[in-house]
Amino acid sequence: MNNVGIIGAGVMGADLAHLIAEANYQVKLFDANITQTTNAINSIHLKLNKYVENGRITNTDSERIKSKISIAKNIEELSDTDIFLEAVKEDINVKKVVFGQLNAICSGGSILASITSSISITEIASATTMPESVIGLHFLNPVRVLPLVEIVPGITTTRETVEMSKSFIKKLGKEFIEAKDYPGFYLNRILYPLINEAAFLLYEGGTKPEVIDKAMKKGLNLPMGPLEIADMVGIDIILGIGDEMFRGYADQKYRPCPLLRRYVASGYLGKKTGRGFYIY
Repeated sequence: MNNVGIIGAGVMGADLAHLIAEANYQVKLFDANITQTTNAINSIHLKLNKYVENGRITNTDSERIKSKISIAKNIEELSDTDIFLEAVKEDINVKKVVFGQLNAICSGGSILASITSSISITEIASATTMPESVIGLHFLNPVRVLPLVEIVPGITTTRETVEMSKSFIKKLGKEFIEAKDYPGFYLNRILYPLINEAAFLLYEGGTKPEVIDKAMKKGLNLPMGPLEIADMVGIDIILGIGDEMFRGYADQKYRPCPLLRRYVASGYLGKKTGRGFYIY
């Protein structure tokens, strides 16, 4: 399995393309917005050029990685893909549309993976006629830095699909855990309530972001505070996770803090927009 197709050229999609090309896979990157795809390729090239300047990699390695990534102008160009990685908006309806399109072009034996951080893989797989080949591969942001991937089988995902996915993750130099297909999986089942409660503290006027984060970093020896993590991941992503968990569990403890909605509505999404809980 050498050909990887990535659908969605945002921050995650671009980082995935870079990581997977480094591992010597052939990558095709597609986004409905061609400008987004072009920007993603340009950002990868700029990053590689800086690595060469800093002596982190050789020019030969840089050119090899660049040559492994190409742009797909339409989703049909991904038809020769062995592993599909869906990295679009964290919205079940959007993901179902994408998986319906992939179902029409993929061949038998392909893996259809979602990068979702919270949405049911079984529900996503219902948009296809081959749910046994659908799996969740929850990469963490930043993709090339954080070592863990959550592997999430749906209710009908075969062990063959799981084992092939594990082999793929190992070739990328990542570690993995296999999580159950419940909203939020394992990581966000723990992380989201922490971030949401920190947002409630801020919303209630209890203190400042830096005080909340300092309490967690100095009190529990964490490398980053919950609000710093939210800014890194993207407050829109955190809100999407919260909405999905609240929908999936119907439990008030997962109700997203109104401040998250206010920030997203204002375009304060974190580092990627220059402002979130902090100003960058």
